Amino acid sequence: MPAPTFPTQSGALTLDGPAGALEALVECPPPERERRAVAVVGHPHPPDGGTLHNKVVSTIARALAELGIASVRFNFRGVGASAGQYDEGRGETLDYLAVAQWAAAQRPGDALWLCGFSFGAWVALRAARQLPVQQMVLVAPPVGFRDFVGVPPPSCPWLLVQGEADDVVAPQAVYDWAAAATPPPTLVRMAETGHFFHGRLVDLRGAIRNGVAKPLPPFRGTA
Repeated sequence: MPAPTFPTQSGALTLDGPAGALEALVECPPPERERRAVAVVGHPHPPDGGTLHNKVVSTIARALAELGIASVRFNFRGVGASAGQYDEGRGETLDYLAVAQWAAAQRPGDALWLCGFSFGAWVALRAARQLPVQQMVLVAPPVGFRDFVGVPPPSCPWLLVQGEADDVVAPQAVYDWAAAATPPPTLVRMAETGHFFHGRLVDLRGAIRNGVAKPLPPFRGTA
């Protein structure tokens, strides 16, 4: 079957992945505010209950829409209606690549943004090595929990948001990793904020809207 076209309105769709169907959800800004960019958002660790409906993932997508950027978030293999089985990040990276390559093919000429929360941030970094990414947004990457050796930081502009009271990932480990990166990220440290940003989702939206590189891609209706 031919690949689905990128929808003009927010909604669910099914994409072809390396292990079978991938359940996905597209979020589109109003047409008059849509920019020439498309983002892919990865969710947290599947065995721990991570899905595309995670509140942090939804918040990332909402912040992107407020910036005028369409996004697609999806369930990794074995999650929800996505086919396959959990694969410790190897197969999930292939899933992420498949979604990003579909989005880039559907929106030729658009800037490609890669985003992720926790496990999804690590997978986004792994996928970025094979994609023409122009902006990354990483929220609470699992430094110390996942193998970051051989996973270089982005060569494009990138935003890193980390809670200072993270109860899953050691914040200082994240800060040390970011400090050694070239180019360095735009780093936002959120005080009194745990791993899942409980009670701080509005602040997270603001951090993303204010923290990404400027200028933003042009509106789609401009030359």
